[in-house]
Amino acid sequence: MSDKMEFKAEVNKLLDIVINSIYSEKQIFLRELISNASDACDKLKYMALMNPDLAKASGAMKIVITPDAEHNRLKIADNGIGMNRDDLINHLGTIAKSGTADFVNNVKDNGSEVDLIGKFGVGFYSAFMVADKVEILTRKAGENEAWSWTSTGVGGFEIARAEKETNGTEITIFLKEAEKQYTDTIYLRQIVRLYSDHINYPIVLNLGEKGGEETINTGSALWAKNKAEITKEQYSEFYHHVSKNFDEPWMTLHFKAEGNIEYTGLLFVPSTQPYDLFQPDRKNGLKLYVNKVFISDKVEELLPNYLRFVKGVVDSSDLPLNISREMLQQNPMIAKIRHGIVSRILKELKKRGGDYDDYMKFWNAFGTAFKEGIYEDFENREEIAELSRFNSLNSPDKMISLDEYIAAMSKEQKAVYYITGDDVRVLANNPQLEAFKAKGIDVLLLTDPIDEFWTQVLTTYKEKPVKHISQAEEDFSIERTESAKAKDEDLKKLTDYMAEVLNGEVAKVTTTDKLTNSPVSLTVENGQMSIHLERLMRNHQQQTAFASLRVLEVNPYHPLIVRLSEIVQDDRQKAKAGEMIKILYDQALIAEGEAIKNPAFFAEKLSSYMLAAI
Repeated sequence: MSDKMEFKAEVNKLLDIVINSIYSEKQIFLRELISNASDACDKLKYMALMNPDLAKASGAMKIVITPDAEHNRLKIADNGIGMNRDDLINHLGTIAKSGTADFVNNVKDNGSEVDLIGKFGVGFYSAFMVADKVEILTRKAGENEAWSWTSTGVGGFEIARAEKETNGTEITIFLKEAEKQYTDTIYLRQIVRLYSDHINYPIVLNLGEKGGEETINTGSALWAKNKAEITKEQYSEFYHHVSKNFDEPWMTLHFKAEGNIEYTGLLFVPSTQPYDLFQPDRKNGLKLYVNKVFISDKVEELLPNYLRFVKGVVDSSDLPLNISREMLQQNPMIAKIRHGIVSRILKELKKRGGDYDDYMKFWNAFGTAFKEGIYEDFENREEIAELSRFNSLNSPDKMISLDEYIAAMSKEQKAVYYITGDDVRVLANNPQLEAFKAKGIDVLLLTDPIDEFWTQVLTTYKEKPVKHISQAEEDFSIERTESAKAKDEDLKKLTDYMAEVLNGEVAKVTTTDKLTNSPVSLTVENGQMSIHLERLMRNHQQQTAFASLRVLEVNPYHPLIVRLSEIVQDDRQKAKAGEMIKILYDQALIAEGEAIKNPAFFAEKLSSYMLAAI
């Protein structure tokens, strides 16, 4: 008796994309299934460290590929951990990996998107590219019941109790008529050697009663080999194996650390950003081995969060084989390994940083996450800042380093200055930067949310203060004709009236020398939250508790301010002046990227003033 179940909606969408799209590398399905089988063996091997009886019945772990040309079928079997009924439903009936459903909802119907399907952790479904039907027979280690799972990839699947003498999983692919080549033993050997030669378990080709069995992979841990013996292609395929990605690694780092603690690392930085890089539940991508025995892929202590995009393997002979999750968290050796890994990654990034075009491939993909390290990693803060890149007022199109910024500073400049916002172009035209432009002082244009936080902890860099432009103490005085300035007594009356009109909107109204072209601008007082950070918190529905009034700065040399200071003296024109003050305040909000409270009033008055001018 079988149970019929429907795929979750997102699985149906994904299967439709996979099955009905022209896919240039269909043979990838075999790599994905072999990788899954390898993972199943890894898990059983680890579980057997604590419960040796689990592995006794399995014998030597291996992955067996059995082609059946007569019936046009292909079977991939392993004697790993296996699955029970709940596992089959959770792993194969839904997209369990967080964020994959979002990808499916947003995916575009074109070949370039489909080519990246492997990076979303759904490799099993690639079998349906070549299959009319897929059957799974599986039994979980330590359990007596076996289960079968059957699906044509359309609508749903069936689950039923079954018979299986040993633990593990057998996947039988009923090949489409046009995919008979996947029963060709020569072709299968080629695919396995190309994509899965490094798998640490024998991959056995079952040639039938007459042919016997043939191991077709070398089966050695790639990270344990001498670097001189490894080809670029082997590194690339191992990266595909550990990352489940289809892109090529931007950086490969293979090393052996010796000394108080010995360990080997084979690490990769991808060339493209994974879809879930900024999802809260994303974990780091390193697998921990002890003497080539897989221990865990959930050792968060091996990498800091800002390097969560790094993939690869770490193998140490100095950790005990039976180390538990709790022991890993407390083991001082893990902290030393982490320190060594981070140091090597940062050192390698520094080497690559000299090639601008090459380094920007990394920075565009991972720079936002990497900058989190300035905030989080006290020990390496300055080194991470050195490796970071920024747009600036003088370099809006080509990103620069802090060292390049400092090298271009004049001797008189007192600090490294920055401004935060949502868009580089909008920031570059912020009225608050007018005096900086006039004085030739560069300003970093920071547009990532994390910029609001690391700038609070990196208060100096290489002995130079790092300050928001509102904290600038430069001499911004510019030669101007005093006759063009509003009279002091008139200006005082105007700013008082502006504060009255804008009561509840701004904390105060002051005059400033920092504006050269704009009549007004908004700023913050020292110690206040920046306008950009307040906007970010408001967008995350957290702003109410932190809302604060801003300071409206007035340019006493601007003709509009001069004229306003004159008409405000006449009580008969105060109403007109009040309208203009509200419009000036709205202009200041717009310049900051803020929404105005009464768009209808602004549009109406702007139209009337334009009509009067023509």
